Amino acid sequence: MPTWDLLQLGLVVAVVVGLARPLGAYLDAVYSGRRTFLHRILGPAERWVYRFAGIDADSEMSWWSYTAALLTFSAIGVIVLFILLRLQGILPLNPEHVPGMSVGLAFNTAISFVTNTNWQAYAGETGASHLSQMAGLTWQNFISAACGIAVAVALVRALTRSECRGIGNFWVDLTRGCLYVLLPLAVLFAVVLASQGVVQTIEPAAHVTTLEGAGQVIARGPVASQEAIKILGTNGGGFFNANSAHPFENPTPLTNFLQVVAILAIPAGLTHLFGRWAGNGRQGWVLFSAMLLLFVLGLGLMYSAERAGNPNLTAAGADQEATTGSSGGNMEGKEVRFGIAGTTAFANATTAVSCGAVAGSQSSLTPLAGGVALMNIGLGEVVFGGVGSGLYGMLVFAILAVFIAGLMVGRTPEYLGKKVGPKEMKMAMLAVLALEAGILIIAGIGVIHEPALAARLNLGPHGLSEILYAASSAVGNNGSAFAGLNADTTYFNVVLGIGMLAGRFLFIVPVLAIAGSMSCKKVAPESQGTFPTDGVIFVGLLVGVILIVGALTFFPVYALGPVLEHLYMLAGTLF
Repeated sequence: MPTWDLLQLGLVVAVVVGLARPLGAYLDAVYSGRRTFLHRILGPAERWVYRFAGIDADSEMSWWSYTAALLTFSAIGVIVLFILLRLQGILPLNPEHVPGMSVGLAFNTAISFVTNTNWQAYAGETGASHLSQMAGLTWQNFISAACGIAVAVALVRALTRSECRGIGNFWVDLTRGCLYVLLPLAVLFAVVLASQGVVQTIEPAAHVTTLEGAGQVIARGPVASQEAIKILGTNGGGFFNANSAHPFENPTPLTNFLQVVAILAIPAGLTHLFGRWAGNGRQGWVLFSAMLLLFVLGLGLMYSAERAGNPNLTAAGADQEATTGSSGGNMEGKEVRFGIAGTTAFANATTAVSCGAVAGSQSSLTPLAGGVALMNIGLGEVVFGGVGSGLYGMLVFAILAVFIAGLMVGRTPEYLGKKVGPKEMKMAMLAVLALEAGILIIAGIGVIHEPALAARLNLGPHGLSEILYAASSAVGNNGSAFAGLNADTTYFNVVLGIGMLAGRFLFIVPVLAIAGSMSCKKVAPESQGTFPTDGVIFVGLLVGVILIVGALTFFPVYALGPVLEHLYMLAGTLF
């Protein structure tokens, strides 16, 4: 591995580790209702929101009320965004006269952004007006991310409380997440991005004359503001169709590095919040360590595969290897300014963290690297995962792990001193199965349904990977695309839209049910038979459970996709 690549990848990991504690401490203060340095500025706005909406900030909700508020709010968001996208052609702030989206595309896009998936079946710069980008998509980037954090906070609150008084107030958690976490971070990050060359304007596209004398249209718009929350909120929906591979979204190696770190920052910080609320920081570091171990494992595998490259395409690189001692690796589909290390760091982060942004072509990854991206999503949105969803997904697996540990030591399983009963296990398995079954059902229908097969660009195992990746990205609420698949069809707009809803809410509802059940359980004192959940052994058990569940579920189909394509590649056959 070249030294510069090692420094890039190592620095990403080091910065994320360094940010976890201070950011987690700040999140603790915000969601505990304590004053922060921003309360003097934003406190009046928070109180105005409560007065305007008639919210009693001191009231607590049952898990039923919390869930109903979340589902109702999300449903309204889908309806409003759908109408905006349909009518954007006749609304203001549309300098390029972008027409309204079709019914199917508006349905898919509205669900996509409300569920924090941000799957884009449309071309960003030509498919959405400035108004839709700002008032519709960017707004949902904030709201959907804040909803994810709210669910995670509600579950942590339920697990760590010793008294029975609800799981919090959804409207308060939502408001605080937007005002004190996402908004200030996004403003700061947008300024940094703009300073590096990311475009921020409401002017129409620029019409220029090239050096050859030809005319060219250069799309532009309010990019920096959308880019900042797209990354921080692990949303992924880009202003441009090329997403973060576009120089107006991600112009320099520095912005690429900052975006990778920003994708990981809030999910990492939430693990520290968990440790603080549990009264034992080691509990938070256990979850963080499990996430980091899986992330580094995926990063290493992806980078190794890309550095090795495709033997069928490296004849020209043989001379370079002979003279320099190193292969150029696989640069197909990558931005030269980022190289293999920068692109694989982004690809691993965006699939591990369910962000959906891309800084290169996922379809151009070598088969094994593409398989790592698929597995990152298929593991259940827990390798740091989306903002909030990563933590509550990891806690679901932690409950499964303590159940297994309880069987090993012959005791009723406990987590943070609270007994895990049949109801919690049923809800945990329902959440996991809803995600995995959704992916396999949609992919299974896709490989036998003619309209889905006709949308492929490639045949063979790579074509299977295209369909499987689309299903995984939708149900896993990731949003990144394998490319090559024509997703703007009636079939994919409808089926993937339904998959996004299922992946988001059929996971969230069982999570909140677990929160409601655990919130009123008494904390039992530790004994010699208690399985410790704050040490290295539990990290290994937790990672093992995640990998075993993922492997048992998806390895057969991965063997027919990325693994088979890799074997074909070694045999000289390409797709």
